[in-house]
Amino acid sequence: MKTSIKNDYYKSSDLSLCATLCCYGYQIESIDKQNPSKAIFLIKKDKKLDNLIQKYFMQQLRVEPTAFASCIKNIKTRIYNS
Repeated sequence: MKTSIKNDYYKSSDLSLCATLCCYGYQIESIDKQNPSKAIFLIKKDKKLDNLIQKYFMQQLRVEPTAFASCIKNIKTRIYNS
C-alpha cells in the first residue's frame, strides 16, 4: 500500500486508513483511478492529520465498528460507481 504526503493533500491507497480517517471527520476529496488496479485517495491535509495517521499505524486509534463498515461501503461505492 502506497502512502505519501504531497502539497495540500494526503494521498494513500490504503482503504482501511482512509475509512478510519473518514470516521474521524475527514473527507475523501477525490479518487485517482488512473491505474485500473489501484485507487489513490486524496484527503485535504490539516495540522492534525499527520498525528492521526501516526496513531493509526501505531494502533492507537479506535473507531465505532458500524461507522467504519459504513465508511468502507461508501468508499467502495465511490470507487466503482464513478
